Amino acid sequence: MTTRADARRARASTLGRPPLVLVVPGGIAAALLVLPLVSLVLDTPWGGFLDQLRTQAVRDALRITALASAVTVVACLLLGTPLAWLLARVDFRGRALLRAAVAVPLVLPPVVAGVALVSALGRNGLLGSVLRDTTGVTLPYTTTAVVIAHTFVSMPFYVLSVEGALRASGERYDVVAATLGADRWTTFRRVTLPLAMPGVLAGSVLAWARSLGEFGATITFAGNYPGTTQTMPSLIYQTLQADPEVARTLSMILLVASVAILAALRNRWLTAP
Repeated sequence: MTTRADARRARASTLGRPPLVLVVPGGIAAALLVLPLVSLVLDTPWGGFLDQLRTQAVRDALRITALASAVTVVACLLLGTPLAWLLARVDFRGRALLRAAVAVPLVLPPVVAGVALVSALGRNGLLGSVLRDTTGVTLPYTTTAVVIAHTFVSMPFYVLSVEGALRASGERYDVVAATLGADRWTTFRRVTLPLAMPGVLAGSVLAWARSLGEFGATITFAGNYPGTTQTMPSLIYQTLQADPEVARTLSMILLVASVAILAALRNRWLTAP
């Protein structure tokens, strides 16, 4: 019986040796990605790892980071899924412009994203001033501001992932459902969304990962107040200036969380045919 390893060896023998012109730069790229992580693991003072986890500052930062990341994923599911469907299934004037606008936060410098949020939702912002005058509520420098900043930078990853899945599945099944008498809402629930579920799951993970590491927009729009708006990246940045060893320990906490997520997804993303 031929195993997968045997099949790979046979295929490699047929294709021949990989050319050095590809192996060398590929190896350099791998080293660039792997060596900093290995260095962080080796330089981390593991003796104080558990002690750092027990400190109030770390517990508060972990709580706010976990809360913001979880709410961000929920917001992406509830708001990003309909937006992805509109971009993939509805032909309307300005769709190309809207798609470009959705992708802008992907390339926008994080601090610029924070400035944009202040301009829109700050105390004197376009919408923030209206909210302040009508309800007395101000968003900047609150935990809500952290969630908004995380959602702003994470939503494009989710929307583009789901839109790609919707386009890959095509509209033919939607047409079949329509000919059988299903309206568009029923078709979305029973046909479109189940077919796009791999993209929904991938987009959710991407949005969560982006939210977990968000720093620039958050510190600009929400600040860095312990127990209220200080997330793990903000705490690491603050600690790095005073105690680099502790900063490395805190960095390992996020690294361990990231590796745990990758391990949970190993059957989907970490195994090659």
